Amino acid sequence: MSEDYSTDEMMTVAAARLLADGTVCFVGIGLPSTVANLARRLHAPGCVLIYESGCIGSKPRRLPLSIGDGELAETADAVVPVPEIFNYWLQPGRIDVGFLGAAQIDRFANINTTVIGPDYARPAVRLPGGGGAPEIAGSCREVIVVLRQNRRAFVERVDFVTSVGFGDGPGSRQRLGLPGAGPQKVITDLGVLEPHPATCELRLTGTYPGTVVADIKAATGWDLQVAEDLRELPPPTEAELAALRRLRAATLPPAAATAPAGQTDQGATQ
Repeated sequence: MSEDYSTDEMMTVAAARLLADGTVCFVGIGLPSTVANLARRLHAPGCVLIYESGCIGSKPRRLPLSIGDGELAETADAVVPVPEIFNYWLQPGRIDVGFLGAAQIDRFANINTTVIGPDYARPAVRLPGGGGAPEIAGSCREVIVVLRQNRRAFVERVDFVTSVGFGDGPGSRQRLGLPGAGPQKVITDLGVLEPHPATCELRLTGTYPGTVVADIKAATGWDLQVAEDLRELPPPTEAELAALRRLRAATLPPAAATAPAGQTDQGATQ
């Protein structure tokens, strides 16, 4: 166990632990890619990473900078056309887990990566958009979301639904014809949220060493409920931290790689 780690490192390790060996995982760029590649270096070497650019079984030696990064194709088992990734692999339900980031997420785990502000035509911020995320959220057997928790990101209702979580509550996914189970875990730098089995509303189910429930609730834009069986997750081990830091050091410029923990945040999702 190490006492010297950042909240971002705790979040990344907590998410990586969720990927079992042999899992077929559709990976987004940024934090999701860091998580998936860390898992592959630790306990899940047989995890099959799929990127929407058509790369299947990528084993990058460093974190990719985009889905078009040549490192993904060079280290892949196969590279197929993008339509095949969606039509053959994703939509028929052949992907076990989809890892996504978000700019906003609401109480029913709907994701916004499109615009901030109520007016789509004149937003306060225009974001990169959905890319493959809407299909990932709809068709993967389950989805894991990774993002930093604050009231700006965790809102009562997203400004724009880019990727459907549970819509407006129970039954929404079924009415929309979405085959996947939807977001099953939201991993943040403060704790872990999971949908309530009856209401589909995200609730706090896990905390980290040193985090306080009151602070987590204060960082949430709705009245966050707390599970009765709330648990504290163990801190990162020395091996987990060493693997994560080596992975980031292989990606970042030398000056950034030697910066103190928590100051080299790459792959922002907000």
